[in-house]
Amino acid sequence: MQSIRVTELKAHLSRYLRQASRGERITVSDRDDPIAELGPARGAPLSWRDRLVREGWLRPGTQDWSALKISAIERHVDIQSSLRAIREDPDEIRRRKRSAPSPVR
Repeated sequence: MQSIRVTELKAHLSRYLRQASRGERITVSDRDDPIAELGPARGAPLSWRDRLVREGWLRPGTQDWSALKISAIERHVDIQSSLRAIREDPDEIRRRKRSAPSPVR
């Protein structure tokens, strides 16, 4: 259990609230007398996904993955000819090297 002073809590409240939401217990003291304790809210703990949604870090999707059907492509795709078609022309590569600025030394 962590112990902090009131001034430290006021200065860094969001940090200590995050720690408390993760399950840590924090004792707050005023002039060395414990006056409060921070900890996780009572109730069922949230899953990591639900916690990220609640904090705004994750937006849940709407896709029903159980209804997703994957179908085969109806035509044959020749991978090698497709790769040959997208390769760059060697002359284009040489032109880029000539037009690139030389490194500064």
